[in-house]
Amino acid sequence: MLFPPRPRVALATIVGPVVPLSILDLAPIPEGSTAAEALARSLDLARRAERWGYRRFWLAEHHNAAGIASAATAVVIAHVAAGTETIRVGAGGIMLPNHAPLVVAEQFGTLAELHPGRIDLGLGRAPGTDRLTLLALRRTPSSADTFPHDVLELQALLADPQPGQAVRAIPGAGTKVPLWILGSSLYGAQLAAALGLPYAFASHFAPAALLPALEAYRSGFRPSEQLAEPYAMAGANVICAETDEEARRLFTSVQQSFTNVFRGARGQLPPPIDDVEDYWAPEEKARVGAMLERSFVGSPERVSAGLEAFVEETGVDELIVASAIHDHAARLRSYELLAGVAVG
Repeated sequence: MLFPPRPRVALATIVGPVVPLSILDLAPIPEGSTAAEALARSLDLARRAERWGYRRFWLAEHHNAAGIASAATAVVIAHVAAGTETIRVGAGGIMLPNHAPLVVAEQFGTLAELHPGRIDLGLGRAPGTDRLTLLALRRTPSSADTFPHDVLELQALLADPQPGQAVRAIPGAGTKVPLWILGSSLYGAQLAAALGLPYAFASHFAPAALLPALEAYRSGFRPSEQLAEPYAMAGANVICAETDEEARRLFTSVQQSFTNVFRGARGQLPPPIDDVEDYWAPEEKARVGAMLERSFVGSPERVSAGLEAFVEETGVDELIVASAIHDHAARLRSYELLAGVAVG
């Protein structure tokens, strides 16, 4: 079995059982900053997360996004893995229909050879961008139709080579980099179950199908060489500060960003504001609120209690946390506070 049974560790004296915590990072570029600074800050965060006890540090593929510096995801993973020692580093995820499976196998096989036992490969079927950029990636809307086949092809390229196999990933063959299926609907859950792979649900921005997807995954799971029992991870937004008021203020950067997406005005991560009610219209507030439903914002006590309830509701084996905070010091502090009460 690839993953050990879910540990149950006390959250100091605040709440009850928790699960391992990991970090989902987009190498955010705040307003007034640069991509170079964002990448340096991601490495700084990963190094600290390693000391604080987080299990994984994942980066995500997004294209043509002014506020995200992780488009060349395998390159950024190499940057972070080279600057850390023990934390698992991986993709959350690679949008597989954007790439030939052979190229992905070679990239992550190389990473696995450079950093044995530390590389994860989460796979999604969305483009990670808008329609115009999708075309620039030489991809068509039908590219996602071959996603299950592409996953199997990639898995075979990372497995031990077979006699007579004409095409091999070098590096890559025999590395058996652990694959994950990412999703925000029943589709990914069902595929992960059928292939016997771990599953990560994107509830940090698309929470609507979380519970049905987890049920579909667990009920349909078939054991595989990689995984004997289902293993589910869920995403959550977490903004933690010394006070509820300060955390809510920091969270306005996320709320503005999601509002801007609906306005067709994507940009860099904006600084926090005192009153978000002055920023959005009622219909925007409703739409953003639905997307950010699985967000935990406040003091360490409030956040840890919320996460405990989330784990009890979902039964997930692991949580992966996204914290888009404009100020780097405040971002570090949020993860540090969370680690102090919630990392098992």
